[in-house]
Amino acid sequence: MPYQQTEKTRAHAQGRRDSILRAATALISSGGFAAASVRAIAEESGNAAGSVYRYFDNREKLLASVFRSIADREFRAVEYATMSAPPAIGDRLSSLLATFSTRALRNPTMAEALLFEPVNPLVEAERLTFRRRYHDLVVTVIRDGILVGEIPDQDAELSARSVIGANAEALMGRLSPESSVTDPDYLIASVTTFCLRALGAPQP
Repeated sequence: MPYQQTEKTRAHAQGRRDSILRAATALISSGGFAAASVRAIAEESGNAAGSVYRYFDNREKLLASVFRSIADREFRAVEYATMSAPPAIGDRLSSLLATFSTRALRNPTMAEALLFEPVNPLVEAERLTFRRRYHDLVVTVIRDGILVGEIPDQDAELSARSVIGANAEALMGRLSPESSVTDPDYLIASVTTFCLRALGAPQP
């Protein structure tokens, strides 16, 4: 019986923690990190504010945990799409950029929060990790393209930063609530074409 009680207590605590994380995620999805105050998270999750602090030391650590979870989900989707595409650099880079941009435009408030919203230092540290993972993925695609002779020899690290910067710049301003992207396919195709030409890659 004591063992069963311990398991029940653990399950209850995990359920409370998960409800807080889900509530914070929902608030960020609809209003960005600024909307995810401790009071709002507590109300959304059906908990008292004290319960939020019981499972997370402070708001900064809670938001960093939420960022890490969301960013990991988004990265894995892009990574899977990229590595599942045909091995040609045109196909892989097109899949990477299309998946990233399509998912961002599908939930622009969340994407704006992940990519551009001013955040606390703990969340910013998670953001840097998030960006590094994308950078490394693009570097891999570029290096593979160089290795098989699809694109000219070049500084893969620098080229990857340029590709990511071009894509982010194209999305910036189109993720705000006031923006209305009338033709996301055109936007994605244009950025992809630009990046492939910059790398010296054939079009898929």
